[in-house]
Amino acid sequence: MHVFDLPQAPLHFLDLPWLEQAQVQAATLRLDLIDPLISGNKWFKLRHHLQQAGASNAPGLISLGGNHSNHLHALAAAGKRFGFATVGLLRGHAQDTPTVRDLQALGMELHWLGYGGYRARNEPGFWEPWQARYPGWHCIPEGGGGLAGAQGCALIMQQARAQIAGLGWSDHDAWWLAAGTGTTLAGLVLAEAGAHAVHGALAVPRDHGVPETVAALAGTHGYQLHDACRGGFGKFDDELLTFIADCERRTGVPLEALYTGKALLALRDQVAAGLFKPGSRLIFVHTGGLQGRRGYL
Repeated sequence: MHVFDLPQAPLHFLDLPWLEQAQVQAATLRLDLIDPLISGNKWFKLRHHLQQAGASNAPGLISLGGNHSNHLHALAAAGKRFGFATVGLLRGHAQDTPTVRDLQALGMELHWLGYGGYRARNEPGFWEPWQARYPGWHCIPEGGGGLAGAQGCALIMQQARAQIAGLGWSDHDAWWLAAGTGTTLAGLVLAEAGAHAVHGALAVPRDHGVPETVAALAGTHGYQLHDACRGGFGKFDDELLTFIADCERRTGVPLEALYTGKALLALRDQVAAGLFKPGSRLIFVHTGGLQGRRGYL
């Protein structure tokens, strides 16, 4: 097995009363279980970037994120495991959070950009001073995005397909997953090429550019987006937290409020609205991010 090959995520039924009432079956692909540190969809997003960095003999990896960033957390862990130095460019001003402490413990060098400096991340020339400061390093877009990230996420389809027969299914009808940057969604759209519908539950407002990202990486067909942000990125409310607690009690599957919880609540609402006909078979992708729960628990 190649050093960057992905561990297998388990696929198992998601038993919830609102699914049973609608006669809709769902199974969850537990990407949160593939690794304790490089968890969830992050290993998929990073895989091709790690391969490219290894092929070019890059001494290090550099990327961006916030002070609870799942992406930077996974990147720091991957760097330590596979022998790359890492640098994180962080939004805002220096803060002490559990995630930041982990980044430092894993050896990541941190630079706090402020808020204006972070907003400039998509402007032309943003990377030039960092490439001059860290020559030869592999630069990774925010969240592990870009085509390399999407191509890595296309492998999620293979993980589920290899286990569908074990559920007693001959096939499935659709995917459902949280969308934050749109990279994982784009990867599944690329992999499916229209064979199965892909539904993205928008955990961020639409003006964060998810539709544009998916269109640029995978085209404009083969998927649907559903609002799930509940007031904005990083925002959650008592209804969502109560829903998460109930689902965790019933299923034993841990969720977090920024992505997977919002996605599952949006699925409940769409199932109740009749989006999926009785007998439908859905795959819900658990995209991980559980370390981020320390930011609000």
